[in-house]
Parts: sequence; structure tokens; C-alpha cells
Amino acid sequence: MDGSTLSFFKRHRDYGTLFIRFAIGVFIIYGVQDNVFSWERMLEFRDFLEARNVPYPLMAAHVSVYVQFVCGILLLLGLAVRWVGILLIINFTAAILIAHIGQSFPQYYPAAQLIAVGFFFLFNGAGPVSLDAYLSRKRAQSIDRTLQVNA
Repeated sequence: MDGSTLSFFKRHRDYGTLFIRFAIGVFIIYGVQDNVFSWERMLEFRDFLEARNVPYPLMAAHVSVYVQFVCGILLLLGLAVRWVGILLIINFTAAILIAHIGQSFPQYYPAAQLIAVGFFFLFNGAGPVSLDAYLSRKRAQSIDRTLQVNA
């Protein structure tokens, strides 16, 4: 790659977040959609948690599944992405502690990767192509108009 190609990517580096948001959003939604749309699969997850002595396993299954599902949708929209980061960190830290202790690296790596991605979103936000950025611009415009009227 020549310098001009690399400069294009450097100038547009903020858009890289969009690709990560979409990849992770789709991955998370795909990973839990069977639990969301099938009661039998939700009960299997409950049984899995119950076997690992998780308190209130049915409630814990619902919380984990729906947090992931909603986080996936929010990532696709680019909305509340820093909060999504916090929820990913919490949910997948719990997943490692509950389900992955003693497993091999390839087995627990997806959960560890989602913790790392959670930190990425927490620190970087949604990027410029997102509802978060749009709403931030709208708030700034509203504040500017208010300041101009009151001046």
C-alpha cells in the first residue's frame, strides 16, 4: 500500500469502530437468538446455570440472554455504546467465572475477547456513524441555539 492509501484510512480511522460494532453486534445477537426465541433453549441455559450453582438460575439466564440481545441491537444502532461496554465487561466476566474456569484458551477466548471489546467501547464510544454521535450533535446544536437566544 502506498502512502495515499494509508492516509485515506488514517483520515477515516474513526469509521473503524462501525465495523467492530457491526461484527460484535451480529455475533452477540446470533449467539443468544436461540434462547430469545425458544423457551426450551432458555430452559437448557437455566439448567446449565443451575448445575453451576448460580442463584436464581432462570432469572440469571433471562438477564444474561436479554442483556446480550439488547446490547447487540444497541451496537448495531450505535446507541448507548459506552453503557454497552460496561454490560459486556460484567456479563462476560461472569461467563468466564461461571462457565469457563478450567477450560482451554480456545474455549474461553470468545468471552475474554468480548470483555476486551467491552473496554474498547467503554473508552472509545460508538464512533461518528452512530445514533450516539447524532444525538450528541443535536444536543450541541440545541445548546448553541439556547446560548444565542439568551445572549
